[in-house]
Amino acid sequence: MAPRANWKGFLRLSLVTCPVALYPATSDTEKVSFNQINRKTGHRIKYLKVDAETGDEVTSEDIVKGYKVDTDTYIEVTKDELDEIALDSTHTIEIDEFVPKTDIDNRYLIRPYYLVPDGKVGHDAYAVIRETIRSMDKVAIGRVVLTNREHIIALEPLESGLMGTLLRYPYEVRSETEYFDDIQDVKLTKDMLDLAKHIVEKKSGAFEPELFEDHYETALIDLINKKRSGMPITAKAAPKTGGNVINLMDALKKSLASEKEAPPAAKVARETAKEIGKGKKLKKRVEGQREMLLPISGKGGKDAAAKTAPKEATKKADKPVRAPARAKKAG
Repeated sequence: MAPRANWKGFLRLSLVTCPVALYPATSDTEKVSFNQINRKTGHRIKYLKVDAETGDEVTSEDIVKGYKVDTDTYIEVTKDELDEIALDSTHTIEIDEFVPKTDIDNRYLIRPYYLVPDGKVGHDAYAVIRETIRSMDKVAIGRVVLTNREHIIALEPLESGLMGTLLRYPYEVRSETEYFDDIQDVKLTKDMLDLAKHIVEKKSGAFEPELFEDHYETALIDLINKKRSGMPITAKAAPKTGGNVINLMDALKKSLASEKEAPPAAKVARETAKEIGKGKKLKKRVEGQREMLLPISGKGGKDAAAKTAPKEATKKADKPVRAPARAKKAG
């Protein structure tokens, strides 16, 4: 199912306007997630919204926004009052300026979005804005309102479309000085730096994100599959450590020696991919890790876990049902 747009409106550069839709470029919905359940009954925990003083449950229509003034005093703000101060960027991304991409500090980056034409009209205007940004090798800075908050958004060409990255405001970025002031100014020898550079060279390679593996996610999936099939869960042995190395030069030399013995994991994965795919890169798994949660089947079509697991554990369908990906609201 196609993702739902987080925002729809218009992209405007001076008098050039086109209808656009904003879609999240990333998703966490494919990760394994858990529900909280009652250990005694196996039922899911349900949360209620209650009055902090009376303990009574409060219905949605009786819940309003309030700004805390002091311990017991709140200033109530209604939806109509918030709508009254809504900004123009609620429906339009107005391009205010163009800046070099290198001018944007990475600390200001929040999350990426895809900005695409909405409908069959406006593709010409969209292309004009996209190619203008591309030809000037700059990033367009505009404003967009998501979940009632105005955000700064940086637009840049990506293939045939535009990628928009939400940016933080200056008051949201902490200064590094309060953290770095106590870092000691140490003198490093040339030999130390040369050894460190050799280690970096041994670990150097191309950025190939399709070879990255989420080891914790894989372990979660393995754990769930084992529990579903009734397999025993054994404790993992504690990892071996190389011991404490007090001398920095010794540590660098041992590190370099270990790198010579064992090639980087990324390099091994890359070589394995070449052998399997005959020189082709591994195909990216768009569906995510969850597809590894396989159904458990046994003889006669019965769930193999039924032989070892309690009856309560076999009431649900054999095949895990994955909920359709839902676009999270930004904010």
